[in-house]
Amino acid sequence: MSGLGIVTALATESRPLGRLRPVGGSLGTLLDGTKVAVSGMGGAAAAQAALRLVESGVRALISWGMAGGLDPLLAAGTLVLPREVLSPEGARFVTAQEWRERLAAALAAGQPVSAGSLLSCREPIGTPAEKAVAFRTTAAVAVDMESFAVAEIAARHLLPFIAVRAIVDTAQDSLPPSLTAAAVAAGTVRGPQVIGALLRDPGELATLLRLLRRYRAARRTLLAVARSGALRAEAARPAAVLT
Repeated sequence: MSGLGIVTALATESRPLGRLRPVGGSLGTLLDGTKVAVSGMGGAAAAQAALRLVESGVRALISWGMAGGLDPLLAAGTLVLPREVLSPEGARFVTAQEWRERLAAALAAGQPVSAGSLLSCREPIGTPAEKAVAFRTTAAVAVDMESFAVAEIAARHLLPFIAVRAIVDTAQDSLPPSLTAAAVAAGTVRGPQVIGALLRDPGELATLLRLLRRYRAARRTLLAVARSGALRAEAARPAAVLT
């Protein structure tokens, strides 16, 4: 058994990890014994999923999936292994350095890797203007909605923690409001939601097609990480909070 627990918001984000065998509730296991919790979107859901993993006996936690770009230099598919995750209020959790650096070294030859800070927000940041403000005020290179909550659970239980995120929408990309609202409400993104978004605003077709290409790049990155065999935590140190 690996002792590793992975929290991912969406089922689509979990698929690069491999086939999951259900073990009850929202938890599944990979062939090596890694436990995966598909939480749904948002910090509260991610915290509950991380707690279920802790209660199941995991000894390290990963926040896994895709993220929005805030740094204009990051292309879709860039791997973000942040040194720290931030809350909107400015609290910081430092990730497990040795674990993060070992994973980055194993992957750096295959795709670009950023160690910049990751911001976790309560609501999606969907426009280039909003992303520019977040980048300017926090210096975070990417944004998600779950990693800070997972880091908080890891620190509370003295467990090592890292975030593994692939850029999907870049700093220059807009997210269709109808699609992001539907995804947050449902905790997933399904075909009917995409169709509904297009029916409400056919002008979003070009944006959705561009995001589909970005999604494929991010998915390739997550596949490369999963197939590298370098996710294991080994003797990483517990998460630490800085304020």
